[in-house]
Amino acid sequence: MDWKWYLFSFEGRINRSLFWAYVIPLTVALIAIDIYADSPLGELSTPSLLFIVLTLWPSLAVQAKRWHDTGRSGWWTLINLIPFGGIWALIVTGAFPSDANTNRFGAPPNNSPTKGVSEGT
Repeated sequence: MDWKWYLFSFEGRINRSLFWAYVIPLTVALIAIDIYADSPLGELSTPSLLFIVLTLWPSLAVQAKRWHDTGRSGWWTLINLIPFGGIWALIVTGAFPSDANTNRFGAPPNNSPTKGVSEGT
């Protein structure tokens, strides 16, 4: 897999398994950082905020490619900025099936998590 494309490019499509392969470890790492930093429940520690800043670009890139896979523009990532928009974004990107046909963002990705990338044109 082309990790540079996967983590830093906003072009192309990825399937749900590659999306979750990014989101789950990221979430576990964030929780572990908060536990290690002994931050109060509901508050982010300084190490957590630094982690979020460092992973912001890859997170947006992965989510944009997943929006592309459902046939929507990557600009839909902005829905995270409105209240409860992140919940809708997680539902669409994490649960909605891939567009089975080639769309304006490229061919459908393979079903294999290790080969599930399709670079855009």
